[in-house]
Amino acid sequence: MLALQGAFKEHIDKLNELGVDSFEIRQSKDIEQSFDGIILPGGESTVQGKLLRELDIFDILREKIAGGLPTYGTCAGLLLLAKEITNDKRRHLALMNIVANRNAYGRQLGSFYTEAEFTGIGKIPMTFIRAPYIESISIGVEVLSNVNDKIVAAKEKNMLVTAFHPELSGNFLGGHGGTKEQNLAVHKYFLNLVNNC
Repeated sequence: MLALQGAFKEHIDKLNELGVDSFEIRQSKDIEQSFDGIILPGGESTVQGKLLRELDIFDILREKIAGGLPTYGTCAGLLLLAKEITNDKRRHLALMNIVANRNAYGRQLGSFYTEAEFTGIGKIPMTFIRAPYIESISIGVEVLSNVNDKIVAAKEKNMLVTAFHPELSGNFLGGHGGTKEQNLAVHKYFLNLVNNC
């Protein structure tokens, strides 16, 4: 679990519910440990990108992901993985063949909750907070979910991204959310990706 900034604790809680061991990556020595997959949490992509470089994690992490490490990016994590961000000149890990639009739904007041179809899972709760969306994809990227004609989830090889926050399902907007199974579905999907890579 990348734990430099953002909503990493909520992801850890979901993994704990699924009986999966995890640890926090906060400094360069942490990234040198052996692990089967990594989650890049929501938060501020610019802050996370800056800290990855300052803490000497960036190059090792990029090399691991490029080498096939199963990786799941939510919100800011999606932006870290995107090869291009239309409204931001900065690039971060830039490994996934997607073009993203940063803060596409507006500021905090643009946050919202909905339920939509996710390929291979079915209808699930989706919480969007200052979310990006994927404007376009290139060869090799599979679209997994659309909301209001915008791509909000996709997969390419070992990389999975969502514009929404499944780690917050059941805990946002007055407790709205699906069943326990629905609230864990995306993390289960990622674990299957880990097992199959």
